Amino acid sequence: MRLLLVEDDNHVAAALSAVLARHGFDVTHARSGEEALQALVPESDCFGVVLLDLGLPDQDGYEVCGKIRKRTSTPVIMVTARSDVRSRIHGLNLGADDYVVKPYDTGELLARIHAVSRRTSHEDTSSGIETELRLGPVHIELPNRRVSVDGSVIQLTRKEFDLLALLAQRPGVVFRREQIISEVWQTSWEGTGRTLEVHVASLRAKLRMPALIETVRGVGYRLVAPAA
Repeated sequence: MRLLLVEDDNHVAAALSAVLARHGFDVTHARSGEEALQALVPESDCFGVVLLDLGLPDQDGYEVCGKIRKRTSTPVIMVTARSDVRSRIHGLNLGADDYVVKPYDTGELLARIHAVSRRTSHEDTSSGIETELRLGPVHIELPNRRVSVDGSVIQLTRKEFDLLALLAQRPGVVFRREQIISEVWQTSWEGTGRTLEVHVASLRAKLRMPALIETVRGVGYRLVAPAA
């Protein structure tokens, strides 16, 4: 996924860009509101998410958010030190999709990025743009929760399907264990880690593709798209 990072502090931007790159994002850095607006030309929706810091040197961040929303439907996550409810409501009313308060945990930020991009993907799916995923011999039909390999239907449990669908929507992107637990099991990491490992092992066995889901030591898992 391409991500537009709007941040005037080069040191902060460099560190965050490195983290995002390790998780599969292609980051473009804009140092001002004007640079961000120039990158978001009206006829282009090349970015999956805009990460917008509100403390910009040339324009008020809220104003930039409003201008972005007029140009594109790309999801916008505001990043700011302002934690009061009024500021958050103001940002959301201007068209922001989410709001992250500094200092933030990197894992939380990654989860929020994936969440807003997934919501957008689901909206596209409901409009008929994407209802299935094909990854080599693996065919995933999202509306009826059906998975087949080389034409043979594979019987999965509800959580196995949810786990596979989550990873398959972002092939190659590393999902943190905490994020997977939160999104698939709707709970926290504590006490659920073993459950995730068991479900990953079960998926590998049922699909007969042990290399499909790769363990990224110390981080989580990612789906490695097989050859067609």
